[in-house]
Amino acid sequence: MPKNYAMGGRVSSAPLGAGPQSPQPLRARLGALRNLPPFLRLVWQTSAALTLSQGLLRVLRALLPVVTLYVGKLIIDEVVLLAGAPSANDTLREWLASGALDRIGWLLALEFALAVASDVLGRVVSLLDSLLSERFSNETSLRLMEHAATLDLEDFEDSELQDRLERARRQAAGRTSLIGQLFGQAQDVITVISFAAGLIVYAQWLIVLLAIALLPAFVGEAHFNALTYSLDYARTQQRREIDYVRQTGASVETAKEVKIFGLNAFLIER
Repeated sequence: MPKNYAMGGRVSSAPLGAGPQSPQPLRARLGALRNLPPFLRLVWQTSAALTLSQGLLRVLRALLPVVTLYVGKLIIDEVVLLAGAPSANDTLREWLASGALDRIGWLLALEFALAVASDVLGRVVSLLDSLLSERFSNETSLRLMEHAATLDLEDFEDSELQDRLERARRQAAGRTSLIGQLFGQAQDVITVISFAAGLIVYAQWLIVLLAIALLPAFVGEAHFNALTYSLDYARTQQRREIDYVRQTGASVETAKEVKIFGLNAFLIER
């Protein structure tokens, strides 16, 4: 069996000992935010129309929960007002005929319309997420292929370079989900700011509860995302080798060699 496997490196009988690296310190993670503007620029270059539509719809969807909550407040106020007001209406028909329920009827219809609009917007946003992610993945793959075409053949024997290419390929695929996450976080920020603005008007002390509810989630997400990245980075060589082993052990191109030399058990063990 040839020791040099595709994309550089080798398959050995000894297990690879590369373990997950420790997460980077907070300053380094914050410094990684400098990559955000270039990333957004690439997304915009992929499809300006989809990016703009995505942003506008998410802003609209971010404000819907606050509007829905405010309409709910108006409904409760109207119910309290009707319950406390003296009225000679005894039956539902008399209430409807008097017009006293007109306002609450319109408010209930508006609340229902907002719920339907939120659901429809969510589905449209998911569709745009998928379309934009697919286009971005294709564009990134093309950029990577164009860069690989500029390399010499001897470069492909360098395992360190192949590790970088492997990370680039995996990052290109992973960035598709990052687009939705990034836009989703921006939407959540707008929602939180609008809620905070409402709390300032109605109950300022509730902002403390809002902060207590948000900070643990933010810290936890940042910590575990850093762990995930460190683990993926450290195991690039292992992932590259296991992809080669899978391809070698179950492909028509290598079936003859595997059968002749009896490599099935060795590949399965690897």
